[in-house]
Amino acid sequence: MTPTRILLVQFEKPLQAATLIRRYKRFLADVILEATDTKLTVHCPNPGAMLGLAREGERIWLRPAKNPKAKLPFAWELTELKSGLVGIDTGRPNRIAEEAILMGLIPELAGYENCRREVKYGQNSRIDLLLSDKSRPDCYVEIKNVHLERNRRAEFPDSKTSRGAKHLAELANVAEMGGRAVMLYIVQRMDCGSFTLADDIDPAYGLAFRNARAKGVESVCYDCSITLEGIELRNRLPVAIS
Repeated sequence: MTPTRILLVQFEKPLQAATLIRRYKRFLADVILEATDTKLTVHCPNPGAMLGLAREGERIWLRPAKNPKAKLPFAWELTELKSGLVGIDTGRPNRIAEEAILMGLIPELAGYENCRREVKYGQNSRIDLLLSDKSRPDCYVEIKNVHLERNRRAEFPDSKTSRGAKHLAELANVAEMGGRAVMLYIVQRMDCGSFTLADDIDPAYGLAFRNARAKGVESVCYDCSITLEGIELRNRLPVAIS
């Protein structure tokens, strides 16, 4: 019997194929829509470098805007590579992680009674998810989107992120105070066998990660299965960081 698929993100409308002309100003891209052979400007929901995912001529997949009166009619959802589809929307992992945790699909974070989003903590920060239970300390979960691949390894980050380093310092403080702190990396691609840090891209983030780990911050990584219908959580990837 084929196991039931659990789509944590289900695309509401059919995605539309397009050819990428260029990405610019971080949040914009010019494309040629395959169905009509027309040139359009679309929203790019990703502020990072998108290394290897934004090359001219790549086939990409767009989701129609929910609002028919939206200024930009489509948003970039996936890049199609020879190795498979890659999700580029940095907003997806938070939803994927929350739904997976509530459904018990991430054993390392299962069994908590309550799950709250965007809870204030630390020095003017908000934690992505706060898990709580009467029988154990609160669990602070910071979620990061991963889409960079090199040598079959998922890597983070793909550009410098002082904000990411700040989050690690905040989690380290939580761990030192007796709470549970977890970095959860969600890999929106299917062609990686492990996870590591891109120290050459952002050595400061790598240092912050290792300092946080030494103080008790945990790290967990899962990849995703991606189709034109939606995204589901797939496998836990080994975290290979020395």
